[in-house]
Amino acid sequence: MTYLAGMAPGDKGWARLRRQLWQPPRPHGEQPRERVVGPLELFYDLVVVVLVAQDAHHLATHLTWHGLGEFAAVFAVVWLAWLNGSLHHDLHGHEDARGRSMFLLQILVLVPLGAFIPEAGGERGAAFAVDAGVLFAVLAVLWYLAARGDGPEYRRVSGLYVTGTAVAAVVLAASALLPADVRVVTWGLLALAYLAGFAALIGSARMLRATAFTITDAITERFGLLIIIVLGETVTGVVTGLAGVPTEPLTLAVGLVAVVVGFGAWWVYFDFAGHRSPRPGQPVAVTWMFSHLPLTATVAAMGAAMVSLVEHAHDGQTPTATAWVLCGGAAVVLLATMVLASTLRAWRQDRDLYRPLARTCVVMAVVSVGVGVLRPAPLVLGPALVVILGIPWALAVAHRIRQEDAV
Repeated sequence: MTYLAGMAPGDKGWARLRRQLWQPPRPHGEQPRERVVGPLELFYDLVVVVLVAQDAHHLATHLTWHGLGEFAAVFAVVWLAWLNGSLHHDLHGHEDARGRSMFLLQILVLVPLGAFIPEAGGERGAAFAVDAGVLFAVLAVLWYLAARGDGPEYRRVSGLYVTGTAVAAVVLAASALLPADVRVVTWGLLALAYLAGFAALIGSARMLRATAFTITDAITERFGLLIIIVLGETVTGVVTGLAGVPTEPLTLAVGLVAVVVGFGAWWVYFDFAGHRSPRPGQPVAVTWMFSHLPLTATVAAMGAAMVSLVEHAHDGQTPTATAWVLCGGAAVVLLATMVLASTLRAWRQDRDLYRPLARTCVVMAVVSVGVGVLRPAPLVLGPALVVILGIPWALAVAHRIRQEDAV
């Protein structure tokens, strides 16, 4: 205040403008519960989905167990970076020039990362590792800057999180020196370790007492929007498959049925769990967030497999890898959605629906895996998955009709 008192009126105006444009990070515990998702956040999400699309397109041309493992490791690294950036803005960000600059910085690192993804398991693996290390280093710095304003009750947890993110950056960058296969395995193991560490910190007694971490309406919307955009990969997979083969009634029928399978994944998620916040409590919040990782990855992988499904429309049996990704993917969608649903208030408030629904989804997941084992022709496998994904929805409709009749 003494400094400002000695400034000319114009200087005071500039200082006030600077404070408005470049606010310090919001302290822990002061995140707004109700906040509209801004256009910059949506743009950031679209950039991340470009990377997911690169990963899915690579899987479509390398539909093997090795290719699936590479897809999963790369996807986990990208998703963890997205989670970090999204949570940082929700907890500490403002809609100002500083917030925009932080998103822009991440996007500038994400763009070359996307270019390296198609060869992340080969020639460009080292470049991907270094760039991913830079991205996590940027995230570590952002969390460190936010942690400087923490109160005493948050400092230890914030310090551990910053340290963990910095260690992840170092491991990613150092993995550039490893052989290709070892490097990809390292990424996968690092992602698992990071998730475990995140869960341990958020669920720690100190953090539970602080109660600074909650799933806000904006975060709920962001997770749902990411699923919606990634679901577009199912349509992209069908279009890519149809574009690569002669236009015939059978291939067109298989392609359109595949689109309905993607639609089925949409209605399972959004009818039973999507765009709903979990119950209060950090452990529940962690379960809610982490359940989206396999769900989002599975939807992207199913989109990649649809290319092969359409290309093999005339085969007597669906190729093994294609059948396993699609049928196993449908099973994961059903099970992960129920895990998500178990974190919601509705799980306890509407027990008459969700308990039988969960049992039905488990049975349908087992049936879906069985279809994958049998590997019927694509024109049979596609409708079978539509029925499998549709039965839980039919159960919910029947439940609602019974409720209305009872009234």
